Amino acid sequence: MKIVPRNYYLDDLFENFFTNEENALKCDIYEDNRAFHLEMDIPGFKKEEIKIESNKGNIIISAEKKQEDNQENKKYIRRERIYNKFQRSFYLGNINENTIEAYTENGTLHIIVPKEEEKETRKFIEIK
Repeated sequence: MKIVPRNYYLDDLFENFFTNEENALKCDIYEDNRAFHLEMDIPGFKKEEIKIESNKGNIIISAEKKQEDNQENKKYIRRERIYNKFQRSFYLGNINENTIEAYTENGTLHIIVPKEEEKETRKFIEIK
């Protein structure tokens, strides 16, 4: 006899309350003289599910996974891997957006963002 149904709507209220899903994609950023290097953990995502965007010095990384629903013969007790979407954004400043490189290796996304030479924008005004 079931008193409380297994998929009760408050089952995981407090379990998910303390988790910060924004930080689910952990990232390290370091720089050398020529480029910024981003290393982000993205286990379980295929490269087709990852999108990297560059806009005015911002790097936006998003990953979206949809679980295909062709599991008719399975009776799930708990199902958490149906859909995941994460997004992180970082401002890096003067970057060369045309030569950004990215690759994945062992569940880690590596992005190399070349720096662009800073142009002198300071101008001195002559007083008359």
